Amino acid sequence: MASTTERENAGSREALAVAEVTLSGPNRDHFTPTFTLTRPPPSNYELGLPRHSGPSSQRGPDTEAEAAYPQALDMDLGAITTRSAFHAKPHGLTLQYGTAGFRTKAENLDHIMFRMGLLAVLRSKQTKSTIGVMVTASHNPEEENGVKLIDPLGEMLAPSWEEHATRLADAEEQDMQRVLIDISEKEAVDLQQDAFIVIGRDTRPSSEKLSQSVIDGVTVIGGQFHDYGFFKKTPLHYMVYCRNTGGQYGKATIEGYYQKLSKAFVELTRQASCSGDGYRSLKVDCANGIGALKLREMEHYFSQGLSVQLFNDGTTGKLNHLCGADFVKSNQQPPQGMEMKSNERCCSFDGDADRIVYYYYDTDGHFHLIDGDKMATLISGFLKELLSEIGESLNIGVVQTAYANGSSTRYLEEVMKVPVSCTQTGVKHLHHKAQEFDIGVYFEANGHGTVLFSKAVEMKIKELAEELEEKKRKAAKILENIIDLFNQAAGDAISDMLAIEAILALKGLTVQQWDAIYTDLPNRQLKVKVADRRVISTTDAERQAVTPPGLQEAINDLVKKYQLSRAFVRPSGTEDVVRVYAEADSQESADHLAHEVSLAVFQLAGGTGERP
Repeated sequence: MASTTERENAGSREALAVAEVTLSGPNRDHFTPTFTLTRPPPSNYELGLPRHSGPSSQRGPDTEAEAAYPQALDMDLGAITTRSAFHAKPHGLTLQYGTAGFRTKAENLDHIMFRMGLLAVLRSKQTKSTIGVMVTASHNPEEENGVKLIDPLGEMLAPSWEEHATRLADAEEQDMQRVLIDISEKEAVDLQQDAFIVIGRDTRPSSEKLSQSVIDGVTVIGGQFHDYGFFKKTPLHYMVYCRNTGGQYGKATIEGYYQKLSKAFVELTRQASCSGDGYRSLKVDCANGIGALKLREMEHYFSQGLSVQLFNDGTTGKLNHLCGADFVKSNQQPPQGMEMKSNERCCSFDGDADRIVYYYYDTDGHFHLIDGDKMATLISGFLKELLSEIGESLNIGVVQTAYANGSSTRYLEEVMKVPVSCTQTGVKHLHHKAQEFDIGVYFEANGHGTVLFSKAVEMKIKELAEELEEKKRKAAKILENIIDLFNQAAGDAISDMLAIEAILALKGLTVQQWDAIYTDLPNRQLKVKVADRRVISTTDAERQAVTPPGLQEAINDLVKKYQLSRAFVRPSGTEDVVRVYAEADSQESADHLAHEVSLAVFQLAGGTGERP
């Protein structure tokens, strides 16, 4: 029998959705009601009726799958099949669940969303925990969308369940029941267990309809849910973490998220000296995404410590178009729609506000980008100083990818004496590696990252903040607030912004002084089209090519021609292209090296189209 909450969830789907259309926020004029579509009949779960009209011992199976797998009687496969017909999969379409979940054109995602609703319920039942589903495509163009599932502690979906997600998404209609049963069997899912799913979406025009498809999948298989509507991805990670730790990590509401971060930030800025930038103000490019809506809701909590001026806030302009962190990083120029004066500190979020980059114009009008590498350097250096002040020698490390600028790695290892680990590209790899340290700082060069503190470290710092003599106690108290300020569930642009602003204030640093910590080596990134990207395989965190034969040797010979140089190649995860990265002591040398490596890839890895 379905619970009262379950029936309320199911019965109020349309009412909730219609109410949400009236919410104010970015791109609000672009939303169109999607509830005039013919909806499938409600399942017995949604109506609060028994799974079958009589005891299962008095009836036979409804489907072939139920006949072959008696445990499938705990899933209403008939209702799932009926509902799935309203979210039909285009025949032959295949997609793969990766670090970013599923991403593609929005019109190809309806069946994916429905099936991820189903999978989220199975994962919730298996873990006996709340699971998150976020409808977003981050920095991708507005016409695209995507979905990713959030595991119990706010982390990325477990790798084995990524495989289940891909298999379920790619199954043809006639095979979907069997795949669901196979997943349930392989993962020993207790189908009688309750399931609870939290759902959020970004501001794309397609997100509302697609989130309703997720809800269809959740409810038809008996899951309960809470739909947060417009939501940043990272607070949803936070909500999942809070719900599954009984509130120990924080209060599982959006106000709880705002208050936790803001309280820590205000406490830190109160301790800052008046040196550095003086009155603190910051220009923020919100990429016409969800970050503008959430910053407006949140800014009154932290306004006494920081004044923010928002640009590309969604009132005009398209999501991520000529703005946002990815645009600024890739084009090495400020976003459209932002007026900048020399030496003004500015930053950009991406569309769902999990990436952030800083930048400024110097007095000569030159543009300076401060990316994830310099953020990791600033943060890890500050944390090391605090640990030294309180007399604690903890294992602190920085995690990077092959895309990290060589100057940052050398500065961290040789000047700051902080160990650096390198992992494959993808936040899930960095997050996992960072967990090996007492304090793990991880940022991709694109500005996606955070800081992780072990539970033992958190407890020890709390104790020291109460026990140490005054000077050391002050440093421990700062560290305690820094721990609260970082969103340890996932990379979070708002959390990272507040942490960086607090550190700059406490250290009395201007944006120019921060930028001058070290000088980036000039670099160049290129793409080479190939017939099949799978001919490229790599090792050593993607820094060495294993196949095709002779490619790595060719790269090694080319690198020897230039000073302070390195280069690597890696296959794209989504298209038949090979990505080339090169850096050297001058921009001219970096450009030449990148071009020569691209030619080697074209010749040895089956390049197609025009030669580089």
